[in-house]
Amino acid sequence: MTAELLSPDGLTDVPGVRVGHARVAGPRALSGTTVVLAPEGGAVAAVDVRGGGPGTRETDALDPRNVVQRIDALVLTGGSAYGLDSAAGVMAWLEERRRGVRVGPHPSHVVPVVPAACVFDLGRGGDFAARPDAATGRAAVEAAAASGDHARVATGAVGAGTGAVVGGMRGGVGTAGLRLESGITVAALVVVNAVGSAVDPATGVLYGGFFEDAAAVGGGPGGAREGWPDRPPRAVHEAAVRRLAEARAASVRPPLNTTLAVVATDAALTRAQAQKVAGTAHDGIARAIRPVHLMNDGDTVFALATGARELPSEPGPLALNGILAAGADLVTRAIVRAVLAAPGGLRGPGGDFPSYGELYDRPHASPAAPYSR
Repeated sequence: MTAELLSPDGLTDVPGVRVGHARVAGPRALSGTTVVLAPEGGAVAAVDVRGGGPGTRETDALDPRNVVQRIDALVLTGGSAYGLDSAAGVMAWLEERRRGVRVGPHPSHVVPVVPAACVFDLGRGGDFAARPDAATGRAAVEAAAASGDHARVATGAVGAGTGAVVGGMRGGVGTAGLRLESGITVAALVVVNAVGSAVDPATGVLYGGFFEDAAAVGGGPGGAREGWPDRPPRAVHEAAVRRLAEARAASVRPPLNTTLAVVATDAALTRAQAQKVAGTAHDGIARAIRPVHLMNDGDTVFALATGARELPSEPGPLALNGILAAGADLVTRAIVRAVLAAPGGLRGPGGDFPSYGELYDRPHASPAAPYSR
């Protein structure tokens, strides 16, 4: 299977899919909301929840046995269960545009179904009560609508990833996309906020770095380049281990987290096929974060299929395999990008959270970029 990297190389590579971020205001606020807006007419959607402590809304509606066929938006949000209120702002925005499940004779008689999932970031900025609400959700969906097709998606500490932490380091939002040989586009967006670590403790290499560029270079784990990804110098790694241990010891809150992901495609999928895509995409999290799916996490993956392209007729049901493999790979790549895009370390009343770049003198770029020495 061959694939072509696209530009902007993110979730918005899928035609019609848009992404918007909004942040909670305030000097001690460190939270926000991200909205994924489907094209007019909605998209087939599914979900797979594997974390032990999920916070979700309207995910039962996505069960293939139930009545809702398509949705118009997904909400990823900070603020733990409180932040799920942000979906109400998205619902209101959609209702004003008569987008949703038609439930009456008049075009305005709609009920927008807006599945949502949250990450735990309460108090990360110092104010436990600073969390997303309906106004935050509305701001995020307005930003998505205003962004235009194929707009570049902001990454790092934005939207639902504003206060994200992974293994004691700053996390955030990452995204990636590609086009399969069949012409079908697959893309992913991840909010990286996990109890587990993204870093190999023996080497300092990002776990997902062994997979990040595999599709682009035509290789498997480790890519096609000898010695890739590059190991940090021993002294840099030892100093990073000490610094991270100090930061974890100074933590003022329990490690309650959650990683969220959306895998989107322009393929025409059934709801059952979309659910398979969501489930397989969890493999991408497991490659890049260890351990995963803990009782502290609420790891949740959504799948969206806009239906613009039919699956190849051959080899029958196995034609879905290309999307399944790409979805998992792209989730891994998006996690790596989120960690690399995290801004400089944060130290304040909510805790001490260094970034990977701070710990390892790493530029915000590919894992193959050289280390500072």
